[in-house]
Amino acid sequence: MDTMGRHVIAELWECNIDKLNDMGLIEQIFVDAALKAGAEIREVTFHKFAPHGVSGAVIISESHLTIHSFPEHGYASIDVYTCGSIIDPNVAVLHIVESLEAKTYEKLEISRGMGPVKVNQFRCFVQNNTDL
Repeated sequence: MDTMGRHVIAELWECNIDKLNDMGLIEQIFVDAALKAGAEIREVTFHKFAPHGVSGAVIISESHLTIHSFPEHGYASIDVYTCGSIIDPNVAVLHIVESLEAKTYEKLEISRGMGPVKVNQFRCFVQNNTDL
């Protein structure tokens, strides 16, 4: 099937609260994550909520990267979906985890367009960013 894609959903906990509330910084982190993974950026859109939180998307030729941040909980919900076999969404996710200084994160990887859904789940504890 030609629609093969990899979809990584990540839950980031105990992130740097100031970073989670900084729209410009989050936008730059996501652009850098897409480029680091080798993606071609098409469009970038982010929104800052009052009193806190950021949502946004980086649309790439290969699909998208998205975030919803909740600084009041030190939490961010991340979604990275890439089509094809060249771009590895995990490269982007790990860059985001490191950049937001998440102490704990979980991720699910789902193969898309390949028939029945199979989910691989990982729970990761990051200490001083050495376990990435």
